[in-house]
Amino acid sequence: MNTLLPTYPADDTAIDLTVVPATETNHAPRPVEAVERIQTVDLVRGMALLGILMMNIPLFGYLESGMAAVVKDPGSRDYFAFAAVGTAFEGTMRALFSMLFGAGMVLFATNKPESIDGPSVAEYYYRRLVLLVLFGMLDAYILHWRGDILFMYGLMGMLLYPFRKLKANWLLGVAFACLLIGLYKNEGWQSNMREARAGYLQAVKLEKSGKKPSEKQLEQKANWERIEGRTKPDPKADAKALKEMRGNYASVFRHILPENAGSEVWYVYHGAWDMLVMMFLGMALLQLGFFSNKLSSNTYKTIVLIGYGIGLPISWFYVQHTAQMYLNPGLAVDTYRISPNALYDLRRGLLALGHASLLMLVYRSQLVPWLMRALTAVGQMAFTNYLTHSIVCALFFNGYGLGYYGKLAYYQLYYVVFTVWVFQLIISPIWLRYFRFGPFEWLWRSLTYWTPQPMRRAVKQEMAVA
Repeated sequence: MNTLLPTYPADDTAIDLTVVPATETNHAPRPVEAVERIQTVDLVRGMALLGILMMNIPLFGYLESGMAAVVKDPGSRDYFAFAAVGTAFEGTMRALFSMLFGAGMVLFATNKPESIDGPSVAEYYYRRLVLLVLFGMLDAYILHWRGDILFMYGLMGMLLYPFRKLKANWLLGVAFACLLIGLYKNEGWQSNMREARAGYLQAVKLEKSGKKPSEKQLEQKANWERIEGRTKPDPKADAKALKEMRGNYASVFRHILPENAGSEVWYVYHGAWDMLVMMFLGMALLQLGFFSNKLSSNTYKTIVLIGYGIGLPISWFYVQHTAQMYLNPGLAVDTYRISPNALYDLRRGLLALGHASLLMLVYRSQLVPWLMRALTAVGQMAFTNYLTHSIVCALFFNGYGLGYYGKLAYYQLYYVVFTVWVFQLIISPIWLRYFRFGPFEWLWRSLTYWTPQPMRRAVKQEMAVA
């Protein structure tokens, strides 16, 4: 029987694919064997991993100042790519990746026996996350990826361990609490933007009448001008960015250094909540059987209908607001008194669950078994494939490679995405036919357990994934 496409009973109850417990003769924590993996977790992770590149590609190779030109013509191919990807996928793949990260941390922490005389599971857990932080720094500063998530996942993952044994309803409550905190912080940011806009208008009106604005109004005016400045083309700044990104390795490093440092600080203080919401939600969904394929087909169909029925209209509203922010931020703030950002996590959470549920239904249908096997392999090698995105895109876009940064139209960026998808869907299953881990998974596990892990796959294991 094909182990990646199990046969389902007549009553449509999914086969139990939970992790096999360790035997009595194996007391030490160890990496998960291929036969012990929850394959549908890898399947969804594979989809999320490929989808993340679709969202990240503009950061790899496109000047943000060009976004106003992208959204100004609704009939263009650029606008179609922006609207289609933004409506259906923006934020959703990262949401799924965060959910699966939370689920994976629970599996790591709860399915390993305590070592009798060696490091505890907690020590292995935190060692693993410290290494992930270091890998994130390598990804951001050595591989020159400006949107790295490994650094933040390593930090946020350290908060999950005390919650690993909570029941699903409590985890949902914690996720909801994080959602409320995120909403509060987001509304504070939106309120500051509205105040800056109001102060700017008052200051301009006073200056036109020959009166002097207050110090606070002048400060608000300056803040608003900075906000507007980020959405307007600046030929001098654009030329500098293009020169540096198309330069040598040192030139690219100097260009991205302040941006990476600033984004890491911002995420620690402001952006962590959207990750924690999805991580705790993923921990709960794992218990409820969502990711392990234990729900009925009718349940997955209902989630698809709710996720798309509610999520897509909100998402379209969000995309229109984003486009307006690029074209005329003042009009966007004046028009949308309640920011669509307030619904951001609800929107992306619903769509993410809709995407995952649809994938589960396709998996059960056995319509495209070759694609399901390939996606599962991509997900099993998610760490390697994620870092491969950084390596390939750096060599394609940056000056020390092919130097295509800023040279492609917005819609053409997705040709690069499709090419990488095809490559990883082909290579990942072939690699796992002969090896137990991807290269970076092997390195991560070997450092975690502080001993080289066996890399070659045994004959019996080869047959299991054939």
